[in-house]
Amino acid sequence: MKDLAQFLKVLADEARLEILWLLFNHEELCVCDIMEALEMTQSKTSRHLATLRHAGLVVDRKEAAWSYYSLRPCESEVERNLLKSLRAELGRHPGAARVLQRLQAQMARKGGNGRCVVTPTRAIVRPRTHDRTPLRGTTR
Repeated sequence: MKDLAQFLKVLADEARLEILWLLFNHEELCVCDIMEALEMTQSKTSRHLATLRHAGLVVDRKEAAWSYYSLRPCESEVERNLLKSLRAELGRHPGAARVLQRLQAQMARKGGNGRCVVTPTRAIVRPRTHDRTPLRGTTR
């Protein structure tokens, strides 16, 4: 029971839900893609990814200077069913489409292979916009 409670606590965060939504829709993403799509700093993005990794929801791999994350198959049927339901619910949320659109725009700017490259714009972190509708349906 304790493991399930911890699993649900990990899901009880808007940023982690947004990260999961991105990973539900892409096989693998670089930290820089996630941080730009969600307009978060590198440290905050990495902290949320570490929480998801420790909960067994994502796995990471290194390639040169970049870390790539993907969903980890759930071992528990309960977790698998919860994630399946979560994916369906997130897909119906109006904020989910905007998150994916930002990611698609970011990846289009990369061009060709979609892999990370060192550019001066990587250091720029844009502030969150006030018109952004969070996934949980509340305003800030």
